[in-house]
This record gives sequence, structure tokens and C-alpha cells, in this order.
Amino acid sequence: MPRPTTPATPTTPTTPTAPVSQATPSARIAAELRRRIESGELRPGDRVPSTRAITAEWGVAMATATKVLTTLRKAGLVRAVRGIGTVVADHPDRPDRPGRPRPRAAPIAVPPAHPPRTDAELTHERVVSAAVAIADERGLAAVSMRQIAAELGVAAMSLYRHVPGKEDLLAAMADRAFAELPVASHGRVGWRARLETSARLQWGMYRRHPWLAQVMSMTRPLPTVRGMAHVEWAMAEFTGLPPRVMMHIAVTMLNYVRGTAVNIAAEFEAERATGISSEEWMQAQDETMDLILRSGNFPMYAAVLNEPGLEMDLDSLFGFGLDRLLDGIALLVSPTERAPAE
Repeated sequence: MPRPTTPATPTTPTTPTAPVSQATPSARIAAELRRRIESGELRPGDRVPSTRAITAEWGVAMATATKVLTTLRKAGLVRAVRGIGTVVADHPDRPDRPGRPRPRAAPIAVPPAHPPRTDAELTHERVVSAAVAIADERGLAAVSMRQIAAELGVAAMSLYRHVPGKEDLLAAMADRAFAELPVASHGRVGWRARLETSARLQWGMYRRHPWLAQVMSMTRPLPTVRGMAHVEWAMAEFTGLPPRVMMHIAVTMLNYVRGTAVNIAAEFEAERATGISSEEWMQAQDETMDLILRSGNFPMYAAVLNEPGLEMDLDSLFGFGLDRLLDGIALLVSPTERAPAE
């Protein structure tokens, strides 16, 4: 006797799709960010998650995160903006989300013209401040007596009464930067704490003034009273070491911070010239790096790039190197002084 059959339930034909599990992690994350962009959740000009944010939110490797942003960039959905990062690209043919107007470009503010000033209004401090401001905004190459005079609204020749020449100006600019490094004038904290504090203060100084690494020199140092005072403070708790050893320690520390900070200056100039951040530049190298790693000849690189939450940037490299440098200096001091102060 044949068994009764259950009538088939009519279904709506659907287009076969690949299981979500078959999609790569980078493809799934890119699809989610694309959904946010196309739905209007992320509008033109809004920042999209950086590679670090992607690794933190989805728990993927840095290499996967770079693939995500590379995919979105190739699709024309995002673009790099200097000083901001990766943002949603403009799409004139796509209406914005209802109720959320398209952002308008901010009007360009036209600064008022400088009123004429007399030489009597000029001071050394005003000249140096103007030079620092120009270098911070446009780089050291933009600093000239003519440009400073234009900023201050005075004749270029009048500046030489306050700054004899370019080298004197650079020394004054460096001295001004060191003036921003507040250090404790009293109390004993230990030689290691002093050196570390000094190095980290200098690192922050280079972060604020990327041009400064081009001014500082180990072979032709500029005389800066505040810089010398800072070094004296850093070295104040060493005892029993010959003066030549102490001087080598001081200069080695200065050179380490400055040598690492040269990369800050280079990145500042590169980003200013191209409008592409270092993160965006690394993303652009992603395909080439993948091709190299497929050879299997670089297991260390492959392991690092597949490590979730990888933190490797100038700050982490600086901190790692600083700790190792201090460990080495500890071998020069007496055993009782090697341990950091409590």
C-alpha cells in the first residue's frame, strides 16, 4: 500500500547564494561596512573604522583589516583624507539618507589683512613664535625671513634686528620647543625614571613639532640653553660614572629619540605632499605583500600579519627600543642603583 505524501508547500524562487561561512573574513567585514555606507548609516565625509578599529571590533588580523579598506577603496566607497583618515567618498548619484542632509563644504575663511606694524612692535619672541607656527603648519622648508615678515606684516629686513640669521633662528625655535618640556625641579626619582621621563617628553615634543628632528644634530648641535638644562636634569641622579660616560649616555638618549622622530618628520612631509596617511599607504601595499608571503619564504612576516590586534607603529617601536636602551645603560651603573626607584 503506497504511503501518503504531504503536499509540497509552494515556495518563492530565490537566487542561490553562497553560504556566509564560505565568504572570507575580509569580504564579510567589507560587506557590512558597505551596508552601513549604502544605507546612509555612514554618510559622505564620515570616518570609517580604521584598521585598528576593525581588528578590535571583529577580532581579525591587521592584514585582514587592510584588505577590508583596500576593497572599499577600490569600489570607490571610501577615500583617504589628509590629517583625518579614511572617510566615506562622495556619491552625487546616491541620495543621502532621509532627514540627513548632505554635508556641505565649510566656507574658506579669509583672514583679515595684517595692519601695518612698526619695527618697535617687533620682539624676538614674536619672530620665533611666527617661525614655529609656520613650521608646524607647512614644514621647515616654508620658514624664511620673507614668509615670517609677511605673517607679521613687517619688512623682512626689520627681522634681522632680532634674529641675526637663519641658524640663530633655528636655534631659537629649538630652544622654544624645549621650553615646552616641564620637568620636576626637586626630588629624587632614580636615574632610570629620569631618563625615561626625559625621553618621553622629547618624543611628545617631536610629535608636536615634526620639523624639529631636522634641526637637531649630533655632529653640529645648536646651542640651546633650555635643551642643555633638560639634559642636566635627566642626568642628575647618576653617581660614580666618569664624565665622558655620562656625556655618552646623554647624547645616546638624545640621538635615539631624535633618530626615531626623523620618521615623524618624513611622514608629516609625505602626508602633506600626497594627502595619503601612512595607514592608507600600507593598505595600498597589501596586494604586493600578499604575493610575497604566498611564497612561504617569510614565516615571521606571515605570522605577525595574521596576529589579531597587532600594535606596531612609531609609538610602539619607540617604547620598545627605549626600554631595551635603558636595560643596557643599567649595566653601567652599580648593582645597588640598577633597580628602578620605588
